[in-house]
Amino acid sequence: MAATKTASKTSSKTSAKSAKKPASKTARKNQRAAAKPADAIKFLKDDHKEVKGYFKQYEDLEDEGEKQALADKICLALTVHAQIEEEIYYPATREAIDDDDLLDEAEVEHASAKQLIAEIQAMKAGDRLFDAKVTVLGEYVSHHVEEEEKEMFPESRDSDLDLKALGVMLAERKAELMAQAGK
Repeated sequence: MAATKTASKTSSKTSAKSAKKPASKTARKNQRAAAKPADAIKFLKDDHKEVKGYFKQYEDLEDEGEKQALADKICLALTVHAQIEEEIYYPATREAIDDDDLLDEAEVEHASAKQLIAEIQAMKAGDRLFDAKVTVLGEYVSHHVEEEEKEMFPESRDSDLDLKALGVMLAERKAELMAQAGK
């Protein structure tokens, strides 16, 4: 009977594991990230690096289908990233550091990026200005990332923010938003 219980436990663990495994590579990556989160700054920097790579890849593409798919990926990644920053990181940072101007600028930069994202999502690759809008979005994001990484992140690190706990919250929320998007 003990062997049956052990076998039953093992098979239920196995089926529970396989039942929980997300289908897509991106979903599995997000699930792993949520399971072992970095601190908030490392987490956000990793997002920045990923999106920067997408923009670099976009520059080399010529096929409209590939451009469309990558532009869609960029728009989703930036939308989710902006949302988790606005819901979690910015409010916590606003309370922890004394630099409202920096956070106000970041919010305005997000609004500009969101406007461009909406315009890109309303277009198709090959449309006049599509490539230009993706390029300008990349430039906006590059400027925004530089300010966050050189100004805001160091101020956050020097504050009393619990960056590990914030990292957990960011990772969990990102995984949730990506799951809602089907990624």
